[in-house]
Amino acid sequence: MALTTLETGGQRAAEQVRKDITRGGRDIRGGLFQLSLLSAMILALAVLVALLLDVWGDASTVIPDRLGSFLEGQYTSRAASAGIANAIRGTFWIGVFTVASFPLGIAAALYLEEYAPRSWLTSLVNINIRNLAGVPSVVYGIFGLTVLVGTFGDFTGGKTPISAGITIAVLVLPIVIITAAEAVRAVPSSLREGGFGLGATRWEVIRTQVLPYAAPGILTGTVLAFARALGEAAPLLVVGAVGTRLSDDHSLLDLEQLHDPFVALPTVITDWAKRPLNSGFFELSAAAIVVVLVVVLLANTFAIILRNRFEKKRAG
Repeated sequence: MALTTLETGGQRAAEQVRKDITRGGRDIRGGLFQLSLLSAMILALAVLVALLLDVWGDASTVIPDRLGSFLEGQYTSRAASAGIANAIRGTFWIGVFTVASFPLGIAAALYLEEYAPRSWLTSLVNINIRNLAGVPSVVYGIFGLTVLVGTFGDFTGGKTPISAGITIAVLVLPIVIITAAEAVRAVPSSLREGGFGLGATRWEVIRTQVLPYAAPGILTGTVLAFARALGEAAPLLVVGAVGTRLSDDHSLLDLEQLHDPFVALPTVITDWAKRPLNSGFFELSAAAIVVVLVVVLLANTFAIILRNRFEKKRAG
């Protein structure tokens, strides 16, 4: 009975506040603002759908007819036999280096939010991380060319998937740190205080309370970073992705290719899209775009499944 009375009183108070704000009339401005937001969402979705249909319209001449040979074919200069097997291998190893950097970014975010003292130095580090997230990707390519290919060329092998993978990993690292830090910051302080009140150490509180609660947000950030890593072409071109014929017989997990010339899906798409429209490469470029989209969708699906699992555990 008491709860019902409190709920009723709260509803009446909210209604009274609304009337005071709107002066007893309709919230016309609020309705217009909501309508503008809805219109923007519909327009954005319409643009995305139009782009997808346009890409599929060009790719449909390749994918149904020669999907197998397209995925297994080598990156050559003949449109009739060109494929993306080399590019898939290059993108795979670049993705491996990128994913390997995620624990480093999450650890950095945890330190900044849970361990680092609130001082001018911590603020300076946070500001610089956010600035690095906005640096153009070609600048990271110059970093990779100067440092990884030039200075540490004996270790990386020069213009190889190692240099490209580390360059892309450094590129997305600020994004991972920022998104993970925001997810950790959103964890209610009551969870930490409850853990400390029960005698848990800081690490135990982070492991059992903070990380499970922040996991959905961290997963979302890592998937966004992974999607950007798959689509970056400028740093790869600067680091040394080849733009000419490349044919070999390496398998996907063959480590020897890490020290060989490489090509990746973004650079293949860029190269083919520059060819004349009647050369047959434009349709191949659209088909490669569809392959990238499928990979990104699979990564998003995997992240959504994990996120829902963590949310269920958190709710339970």
